Amino acid sequence: MFGLGDTVDKNKILSVNPVVLAFVGDAVYSLFIRSDLALANDSKTGVLNKLATSKVKATAQAELIEEIMPVLTEEETAVFKRARNAKKPARSKSASVAEYNLSTGFEAVLGYLYLLGDYDRINYLLGKGNGNES
Repeated sequence: MFGLGDTVDKNKILSVNPVVLAFVGDAVYSLFIRSDLALANDSKTGVLNKLATSKVKATAQAELIEEIMPVLTEEETAVFKRARNAKKPARSKSASVAEYNLSTGFEAVLGYLYLLGDYDRINYLLGKGNGNES
């Protein structure tokens, strides 16, 4: 079983379906946002959930990836493009197809970095995307 702090060989990660990397990245981003909100607010969980939802929705992720695209490495860009262009099993009800595709690419990059164990890079990208130049 994969545990926190474990890493996976890069070649293994690159062989994973990019939509599956996005599945992992979705959880990574949700945890990042929820942790940030929980530590920055005294709000009740209902309010925190609304705040989190506004940040993790596909439209917000599409905006964020467009901000950080210029700083992605060649490998991160390749992962992003593979996921963005991959056939997806579902469509977003609240985002356009283009926004959904961008958000899938964004999540795949986070999943890729998480499985690599490159948490500093995740923090850098998410900090940069949130206007907190690192």
